[in-house]
Amino acid sequence: MSRYWPFHARLVACALLVAGLQLSGCAGRPRGVLTPVAETEPSASKVEMVVTTTRSQAGNPGEMFSGERALAPAFAEITVSIPPANVRKVGEVAWPKKLPPNPATDFAVLKAAEVDRKGAEDWLKKSVAKSPDRSVLVFIHGFNNRFEDSVYRFAQIVNDSGAHSVPVLVTWPSRGSLLAYGYDRESTNYTRNALENLFQYLAKDPDIKEVSVLAHSMGNWLALESLRQMAIRNGRLPPKFKNVMLAAPDVDVDVFRSQIADMGEQHPQFTLFVSRDDRALAVSKRVWGNVSRLGSIDPTQEPYKTELADNKITVIDLTEIKAGDDLRHSKFAESPQIVQLIGTRLSDGQTLTDSRVGLGDRIVAATAGAASVAGTAAGLAVAAPVAMIDQDTRDNYGRHVDSLGVAVSDGPAAGVPAKKTCDETQGTRGGGCNR
Repeated sequence: MSRYWPFHARLVACALLVAGLQLSGCAGRPRGVLTPVAETEPSASKVEMVVTTTRSQAGNPGEMFSGERALAPAFAEITVSIPPANVRKVGEVAWPKKLPPNPATDFAVLKAAEVDRKGAEDWLKKSVAKSPDRSVLVFIHGFNNRFEDSVYRFAQIVNDSGAHSVPVLVTWPSRGSLLAYGYDRESTNYTRNALENLFQYLAKDPDIKEVSVLAHSMGNWLALESLRQMAIRNGRLPPKFKNVMLAAPDVDVDVFRSQIADMGEQHPQFTLFVSRDDRALAVSKRVWGNVSRLGSIDPTQEPYKTELADNKITVIDLTEIKAGDDLRHSKFAESPQIVQLIGTRLSDGQTLTDSRVGLGDRIVAATAGAASVAGTAAGLAVAAPVAMIDQDTRDNYGRHVDSLGVAVSDGPAAGVPAKKTCDETQGTRGGGCNR
């Protein structure tokens, strides 16, 4: 096989990108949305959270942390203002269209301060003391998330769910690009020890009575691996880890079997959200050798049905519900039924099932974990159609195409320079594919 990326592949990819830009017709989000605003809205609600991250600091203070890896975990306290219910649908993140954001209509940050480990521990201690049930909710985001994405999404989940638990956001180094799948996956491995250390701290804190974990997409791999490490190191998982919610996990089903076995008989109550119409996981399945992803299995079929029952894993399959975008990968947070059901489970201790959703709809959770073979021509070809509907892909696609053309070949493919080809075929946004 030739090591060059053929000219027609470059042309098709760029043409698809152009078509996507023409179809989307939407402007990019402003950067630096985490700069605190002085203006407040009396009818807005507020979500306060503590953040731990293995991301490095960003050059722009309004972004706080980048997608690159830091040598040691960092911490922050963030307060997000969420506009009144009459201007925003449940499940919607109201991104500001311009800066500074308007708290009356947009998500806005009122406080964003980096703190040291002691400061984070003090914040957690004070917040737990004020919590009605002294519980903590740890959220681990998925693939293709910038720092601000995870902050706003978690704030939306906490607010819309009505959960009383103290919010703890774990955010790992994701470059916020559909084409950085390989980097993001390795970043979850890079973060395993840091997350286990957090879990160990929560387990030992006598003031914390219950810990729940909500993981999304590729974040499920990080959550499961950290819980597995903890179980092996301690000989078991602590009883206070009662609920682990796996929102459409981008995890190999065979690997999941091994992870559950390593945790031992005493493991948390796992709730698995699956969706057989998740297009992102369908791509991921092909990338990973046609092995099913845990978040897209049919739980009524063997061997899954028996294995899930044997491990007492609750499965919520709401493939039919309509929420989120065309990738069908954000339903777990964007569907009012789902996010409110999660909040009820956390706050009231009710069993999390799909029986409380009427009209024949079934709850479906989603994944931000689309997959592409990052760094390969095949990966870019797979990701090109996604660029039509994903803002971050449109932002990042061009430089990936151009860098691949340089890295893969020592010279022009088919006699046509990659950069020139992209520039000549793209007529919008940033002057060409090489953005």
